[in-house]
Formats: sequence, structure tokens, C-alpha cells
Amino acid sequence: MRKRLRDATITCLLALTTVATLPHAALAAASPSYEVYAIRYGTLKDIPVSALVPGADPKRKMNTALMVWLIRGGGHTILVDTGFYRERFIAEWQPIDYISPEKALAPLGLQPADITDIVISHLHWDHADGVDLFPKAHVWIQKDEYRYYTQNPAAHAEEGVFAEDLTSLIKLKNEGRMNLIEGDAQTVFSGVTVYIGGKHTYQSQFVAVNTGHGTVVLASDNVYLYENLEKHVPITETLDAQSNLRAQDRMTHMVTDRKFIIPGHDPAVFTKFPKPGNGIALIQ
Repeated sequence: MRKRLRDATITCLLALTTVATLPHAALAAASPSYEVYAIRYGTLKDIPVSALVPGADPKRKMNTALMVWLIRGGGHTILVDTGFYRERFIAEWQPIDYISPEKALAPLGLQPADITDIVISHLHWDHADGVDLFPKAHVWIQKDEYRYYTQNPAAHAEEGVFAEDLTSLIKLKNEGRMNLIEGDAQTVFSGVTVYIGGKHTYQSQFVAVNTGHGTVVLASDNVYLYENLEKHVPITETLDAQSNLRAQDRMTHMVTDRKFIIPGHDPAVFTKFPKPGNGIALIQ
């Protein structure tokens, strides 16, 4: 009996040692390989670049892309951010080429009920307003972000976080469809990891995804434009500029090429990754 127990223990320890000593690439290969898409659902016209990149010429303007991102694989269909659809935001911002975010998924053969999970990078209206459009999805958000804004839902409109969106999140939590993430470098699913971002909001986060060709970082608004990366300057709207730069540096070390850091509003995503086209970009 003792011999059998000893032999079983040795076998178990050898197995654990083998896993622990596998190279990082081998461990990554063991996780699911995902496809990652950027999906454009509209455009905001004539946005001052200085509102995105500190020090930019205040007269310089650009049309910015409204995007959500899709991660598909390993039995999951994950949306990162949900865009906006309420009439108050459409009327105020007057986006062009606009399509409601759940309808923008149709070219990929997806219906709203096909989304299994939603990762919310932060609670600004243009990233979280559509969270209630996906009837079966479970939502993943940083606990500190959720708690800070939902403690007093009416208090944050000037920060771009609105009571109706927070009410939707509270409802989802009460239905058991909310997952509160506690801190940095947390694995949501094998091969999909979230990291604390650059303080775009109280506790924004970004997502790193294993694909068959390497890591893709979905920065969302922790990086507005590729220009932030190229000039190594923080986003204009951050609670901590140095934290934002540290987040950018961290992202850069995760990828083989900075084009695989996907900014929150840069239309250049769709020229760097032109296929399949018509507002859909296959990143990897």
C-alpha cells in the first residue's frame, strides 16, 4: 500500500514539474487559439486630435472610429465593449455610418444571443451603453470600476459614465450575469487575460489574447490612437498620465509588432488589417 502511494505521489510530482518547466511558448500553445476582430459601427466626425493626443495641434481634426472587438474560439464568443445605442447619445454626437452595435455583428454571422461573454474595458457611455443588447452574455468588469461608479450612479455624468448604463449593469449583477474581476493579470478564459489599464477611468482594463500567430492586445481607450504609441505620449483623458505610459510600455512588450496593440478609436486599424473589409478587420 505504501509503495503504491509513494509511486502515485512521485508520478504526480513529475507531472507538475513537467508543466512548471514547460517554456512559455509551449504553455501558450496549450491554450485555445482565438480569432480577434475589430468591428466598426460608426464614425465621429471632426474630433480635435488634441483631445486624444496631448500637445497635438488644436486645429487638427480627424474622424474617429467607433469600435467593438470580438474574440472567438475555445467555445466562447466574447465581445470586448459594447458601443452605444441610446437615442440621447446618437442625438448628441450625431455619428455617421452608424449601425447599432448588435447589428454590426451580422457580417460575421452572429446574432446578439450568440455572444457568450462581454468584457467591459471601462464604463464610458460609448463602450458600455450597449451592455443590455446581448441577452445571454455574462459580463466581466474590474470590481473597483464597478463599485466606484455604482455606489452613486447619478454622480458621474460629467465623467462620461451615465446612470442608465449603470442601472443596466446593476440589473445584470442581480440576475447573476456579472463577474467582478479582482485586480491585475487575471485570466478570464484560458488564453484571454485582462490587465489594469492606464487610469482612463477609475479602474480601466485592457485585454491580451492568444492567437495562432501571437498576442493581440485590445487596448480600448487606454490607447486612443497609434499616435499615442508612436510618440510615447499618454492619452489626453487619464487620471494618471504616468500610469498610462506604463500601461503602454507593458502592452508593447506583449506583442511582436505595435500594430497588434489595437487602439480604441483609430480608423487606421482598418487599413492595417483590411480584410475581410466593410467595417470588419481580422486582426489575427
